[in-house]
Amino acid sequence: MAEQTSGTSHTVRIELLGPLRALRDGAEIPLGPPKQRAVLAVLLLQEGRPISYDGLVEAVWGGAPPVHVRNLVQKYVSGLRRALGDGPELSWTGSGYRLTGVRVDDLAERRLLVDEALAARQAGEVRRAVELAHRAEELWHGDFAEGLHAPYLTAERLRWTEKRLTVLEARLEGEIALGRSFEYVHELVRLVAAHPLRERLAELLMLALCRTGRPADALTVYEEARRRLADAMGADPGPGLRSLHTRVLRQDPALLPGPAVPVA
Repeated sequence: MAEQTSGTSHTVRIELLGPLRALRDGAEIPLGPPKQRAVLAVLLLQEGRPISYDGLVEAVWGGAPPVHVRNLVQKYVSGLRRALGDGPELSWTGSGYRLTGVRVDDLAERRLLVDEALAARQAGEVRRAVELAHRAEELWHGDFAEGLHAPYLTAERLRWTEKRLTVLEARLEGEIALGRSFEYVHELVRLVAAHPLRERLAELLMLALCRTGRPADALTVYEEARRRLADAMGADPGPGLRSLHTRVLRQDPALLPGPAVPVA
């Protein structure tokens, strides 16, 4: 798709929600060896801001770069200029390397969808919020910058994993509110197994189980979460999980199975 970034027209699409990909008019652009691709990912995440030579080296190689790292940086920058071709501009500003004329398209699309989902949720439009969050989730095709190894990208991968899970939790909360608990119990079981110390997922699984008439299983989920937290961190569950546990024990009528919200 054509975009205007820093006054430059381009037809290069960049994706980072999964393996780094660059496409020109739908055809994938070869981006070179892994470290060259890591350099590109770091430059892209500066969003048009320059990054110093030392900053780029630290971001890609950490505190122990190879002896000939300056030659490698120059080689990779030249390789990226050739690969990206017309439109994107990778320049030296005097104080650092700057990449303009291109953006990370799937990150921009995700940001827009998540903002719209939040607005819909605040307006009480639960179904629309869930649909928008689902569309944002569909943009992911793996881990953030999957397969690229660089200190900066490792930190960004952790940050984006958290952002992805937060949106996923909000979507599943909406699905449960829409009366779709039965459809998402298995997904929540899988997510709790993958993220055993994430209390919000355990809480959502407990809620889904209660809404499908399985309060005893919900109590088992709580006990398993409590044990995991104690073993791993020496901590008790947080207030959200404890409060839901108390409500299950008291057989709170609000946790009983209810009719699904009809689809408009």
